[in-house]
Amino acid sequence: MGQRAFSPGSVTTVFAPSDDHDGSLGVSFAVADGVTATVESTDEHGSSGTQVRLDGVRTAFDPVERALDDLGVAAAVDLEATIPVGCGFGASGAATLATTLAANERFDRGLAREDCVAVAHRAEVAAGTGLGDVFVQHRGGILWNAGDGVERRAASTPLEYETFGGIATADVLGDEATLARIDERGRDALADLDPPGSVAALFDRSWTFARETGLPTADVRDAVDRCEAAGGRATMAMVGETVVATGTDGTLAGETSVTADGATLRPPTDR
Repeated sequence: MGQRAFSPGSVTTVFAPSDDHDGSLGVSFAVADGVTATVESTDEHGSSGTQVRLDGVRTAFDPVERALDDLGVAAAVDLEATIPVGCGFGASGAATLATTLAANERFDRGLAREDCVAVAHRAEVAAGTGLGDVFVQHRGGILWNAGDGVERRAASTPLEYETFGGIATADVLGDEATLARIDERGRDALADLDPPGSVAALFDRSWTFARETGLPTADVRDAVDRCEAAGGRATMAMVGETVVATGTDGTLAGETSVTADGATLRPPTDR
């Protein structure tokens, strides 16, 4: 029997590494689409060692495997994603958090939810795939930390998005010059932002930050221009070659929404 869990994806619009480099300051929000993990014992598959499939295809998934190692279990994990993978929607964090919650239940590890979140976070940091996505996905809503602690507000805002490919998070986080520029510009942006305000205002300031980092590609810039010409506001998902927008109607290819709901267990499956 497989235990399932779902985690929403998340989008970060502004970030700056924290002083201990084990997390980040910034502004992020959870989105209604995400990743469902189904976790089974490898014994049920007649094999040993962790196996991960993403949308039916066998794959290596470093943070998921690290989280399972932390829990002390080997598992067969099926991941189903309704968000783009590797494009700034926190898919690796969502997959890791959903897997951790499901594995904790399936193997009776007895960890509190906060401990499961900590396991998923450690795995993401060690793999170089995220600096705090799982905390947003755990709680849902819009979360921000300008250096005085994490604050949150519930929100449900329709969004459009379009992705043009992936930007490897590990490459960005591993480039000292890029990270230093992000750190400086991110802290400037956080000093100006009013996250409890409108999503449109948040996207405006976030787009200024994105441009200052030098990360937006020509496709991203063109998509933001199209959204603004249509009367909306748009910005770049950090870190992905992806644009998210509010106040548009059919300008971008995809639709989702900000969600106040965090990750959750789902009924087991007999498959």
